[in-house]
Amino acid sequence: MALRFTLRQLEYFVAVGQAGSIAAASDAVNVSPPSISAAISQLEREFGIQLFIRQHAQGLSLTPGGRRFFGEAKLVLEAADGLHELAADIAHAPRGPIGIGCFATLAPLVIAGLRRSFEAAFPEATVTQAEGDQERLLGMLRRAEIDVAVTYDLEIPQDVRFLPLVNLPPHALLAAGHPLATLPEVTLERLADAPMVLLDLPLSRDYFLSLFAAAGLRPRIAERTRDMAVVRSLVAHGYGYALANVRAGSERALDGTPLCRVPLAGPHRAMAMGTATMRAEHKTRLVAAFEAHCRDRLPAMEWG
Repeated sequence: MALRFTLRQLEYFVAVGQAGSIAAASDAVNVSPPSISAAISQLEREFGIQLFIRQHAQGLSLTPGGRRFFGEAKLVLEAADGLHELAADIAHAPRGPIGIGCFATLAPLVIAGLRRSFEAAFPEATVTQAEGDQERLLGMLRRAEIDVAVTYDLEIPQDVRFLPLVNLPPHALLAAGHPLATLPEVTLERLADAPMVLLDLPLSRDYFLSLFAAAGLRPRIAERTRDMAVVRSLVAHGYGYALANVRAGSERALDGTPLCRVPLAGPHRAMAMGTATMRAEHKTRLVAAFEAHCRDRLPAMEWG
C-alpha cells in the first residue's frame, strides 16, 4: 500500500506529543505552528484516528490511541535515523527521497529535463514530482508533501525562502496574422482595447492584471482559462492576445497553428523564477544539491 505520510510529519507529531502543545513543539523543532498543525491533521486524516484531545487551557493531550501511535512513531523515527547513519557510512553523496513541486505552466518545459539530469548526477536520489498553481505548491511545502518547488516569486510568504534564478520580463503573445504581430515591441496602451485571453490562475492572474493597473489601464478580457496550452490555442486562432513570461519551445499552439511573441515596451515588473523551500526547516544535503542543480541548469536555458 502506498504511504501517504512523511517522516517529517511523524517528527512534528512526536514533538507535539513530547511538548504538550503546538507552540512549544514549534520552538523545539524550529518550525512554524501552522506547518505542525497541518502535519498532524494530515496524519489524522490518513490513519482515520484522533491523535490529540485539544484543550484550550491545557494545550494538547494524547488520546489513548494517540499514545500507542506515539510509541510506534518514535520507533519509526529512530529506525530512519539509523538508515541515515548507514547511508553516511556507505557514501557521502546526497541520497534518499526528495519531493519536487513545479508551477503548472513551467512543468511541461522544465520538470522532466531537470529531474532526468538530477537523477543522472545523483543516482541514489529517489525523486517524486507534483505540479500545481502557487497556492497549491505553498500548501504542499507547508504540509511537508514536497521538499522544494520550482516556481515564481508570486506572493512569497515570510515562512518560505525563495532563491531567484532567472528574470523573466513579460511579453505579448499574438496570432501570426494579428496587426500588431510584426511590431518590434508593443505598448500596453495598444493592447488594452483589444480582446485579451487571460491565464486565470491564482496569483498569475493578479500579476498580469497588475501590469495594466500600474499603467492606469484596464484590459478587455474576452476569454479566461486556467490552462496555458488552451491560452496559446485561443490566441493562435484569433480570440485575442495574451501576456506571458516564458517562451515555449515552439512558437505554435498544440495543433500547430503559429504564434508570435512581441516584447512589451517600457519598464514592467518581471517575474523571477527560482526555487522555494520552507524557511524555518533544516535544508538537507539532497535539497541543497537540487537547488545547486537548478542554479546551474535553469539560467542556461533559453527563456527570452
